[in-house]
Amino acid sequence: MHIPDGILPASVCIAGYAATGGLIWYSLRRIHRSQNSQQNIPKASLLTAAFFIASWIHIPVPPASVHLILNGLLGTILGYYALPAIVIGLFFQAVMFQHGGLSTLGVNAMMMGIPALIAYYLFQIRHFFGRKNRIATVIFAFLGGAGGLGITTLMFIYFVITNIPANIDVEAERIATYGLALAYIPLIAIEGTFTAAVVLFLERVKPELLKDL
Repeated sequence: MHIPDGILPASVCIAGYAATGGLIWYSLRRIHRSQNSQQNIPKASLLTAAFFIASWIHIPVPPASVHLILNGLLGTILGYYALPAIVIGLFFQAVMFQHGGLSTLGVNAMMMGIPALIAYYLFQIRHFFGRKNRIATVIFAFLGGAGGLGITTLMFIYFVITNIPANIDVEAERIATYGLALAYIPLIAIEGTFTAAVVLFLERVKPELLKDL
């Protein structure tokens, strides 16, 4: 799901950095306005590490394999902390393991960060059904986790299909991209279920971690 170096033109990469920079600026402003900005840093650090490691947990989906993304989980639990966490995780993945790329870091961060923020807002809808409504909490946690990866998949398809290099067989690349996207459908359900399970566990043992950020 990471777009590597050499796939996107320079103009798209620059626009990705600009958009991600704006999103980080906005996220940091919202974080500084919160009352518990310092207290939430350990939680954000822990989930940043989980996001960093998740790319190495591969799930075989014949004829390929896919890996966990967890951007929906980060958005659901971290709120506006999710975007800085994703940028940091992507940077270290690119530098240490060549997973993704530095030129496409902005696009990859936008591709995973925007759905993470959407996941956060999806999770907040649970409040309309009462703060102690466990069914609503589980449902919207699932939608946050699944929706985060689902939207990322759609954005990945858009960026790759609309920027296929001229020296590559366009039809073959489209088929490969669509095939990879289809392989992520089971993972979307898995990430939604995993996010719901984590949220339900936190609600039982440490509900203050789920407070609005």
